[in-house]
Amino acid sequence: MASIAGSEHAIGDRSVVAAAYTRAMNEARQEAERDTPRLPTRIVALLNQKGGVGKTTSTVNLGAALAEAGHRVLLIDLDPQGHLSLHLGIDSSTCGEGVYELLLDPEVGLAQAIQHARPNLDVVPATVDLAAAESELASVEDRHAILQRKFEAAADLGPWDYVLLDCPPSLGLLTLNALAFAREVIVPMQAHFLALQGLGRLLETVSLVGRGVNPDLRVAGVLLCMHEKQSSHGREVVAELKDFFAQARGTDTAWSDATVFLPAVRRNIKLAEAPSFGQTVLEYAPTCPGAMDYRTLATRIVEDWKRRCRGAAGSSRHAAVVEPVARESASSGVGAVAGAVAHGG
Repeated sequence: MASIAGSEHAIGDRSVVAAAYTRAMNEARQEAERDTPRLPTRIVALLNQKGGVGKTTSTVNLGAALAEAGHRVLLIDLDPQGHLSLHLGIDSSTCGEGVYELLLDPEVGLAQAIQHARPNLDVVPATVDLAAAESELASVEDRHAILQRKFEAAADLGPWDYVLLDCPPSLGLLTLNALAFAREVIVPMQAHFLALQGLGRLLETVSLVGRGVNPDLRVAGVLLCMHEKQSSHGREVVAELKDFFAQARGTDTAWSDATVFLPAVRRNIKLAEAPSFGQTVLEYAPTCPGAMDYRTLATRIVEDWKRRCRGAAGSSRHAAVVEPVARESASSGVGAVAGAVAHGG
C-alpha cells in the first residue's frame, strides 16, 4: 500500500510540474501574440495503414506538447478502438456524443461532440458505436465530406491553432473523411526497411485521394517513432527517407514539400505506461526522453508551419521544410519507396 501511495504522490507531483509549465508557456505565448497576426489553422491527419507504429501515441503527445506550449489544439479520434480517448482518460461508453454521432446524426454539431480534456486541448472522442459507422454511412450521399461540412458549419467555434486527426489503420470511410477534411498528412512510422514499402503504398493512396476528393491535400512528412539511434539499419533508413524526399523537390507530387521531422521519438517505456493512467507522457513523466522528444517536435512543427505560411503568402505552393534534407547517396532505400509508388505498392 505504501508503494502505491508513493507512486500516486509521484504522479501528482509530475502533474503539478506539467500544469505550472503549461501556465508559464500560455503567458509567454499571449505576450508574443499581442503584435503577431494569427496563422491559419493547421489541419493534419496522422495516418499509417499499418497498426502499432506509434500513430495514436504521437497524436496524443504531439497535441499535448502543442497545448502545453500555449497553442489551442483539437484532437479527433477516428479509430474505432478509441485508444486516443482512452489515453486521455475519457471513457467512451459514458462520454456522450462523439465522432459517431457527429458523422451520423444531422442534429449533432461539433460543439456537442467536443470534450475539454486539458487546458488548450479539446477532443472529439471515439464512442463505442464508431465501429458501425462504416456500414451505416455506405448509403449516405457525399459521405466522405461529412466531417468537413460539420466543421464548416461551426466556423465560429474554437478557433484552434492545430487540429490533429487520429486515423484508423485502414482506408475506409472514416479515413476518407479525415483526408477530405485535412490539408496535410503526417506519417508516423518506424525506421525499418519494410516500412519503406508501406510508405510507398501510402503516398500513392494520398495522391489518389487528393485527386479524387481533396486536391489541396499534401504530405507534410514522416514522424519516426520507437527509434533506436544506435541501430545502423535505422540510420540507413532515415538517410534513405531524406534522400527520397529530397529527390521529390520541385515535382508535382503530393509529397514534394515533405520532410523527415526530427528528432525521431526514442523508444521509451514511459510512452507505453502513460495511457494506463489516462495521462499524456508529458503529465506522467515530463522529463523522460519521450516527453522531451515530443516537446521538441512540437516546436519544430510550429516553426515549420510559420515558414510554410510565409511561403504561401508569396506563392500558391507551400515551400518550407522543417530541416535541411541530406542528399547523401542512398539508392537502395530511394528505390524501395519510389518503386512502391510507381507500382502502387
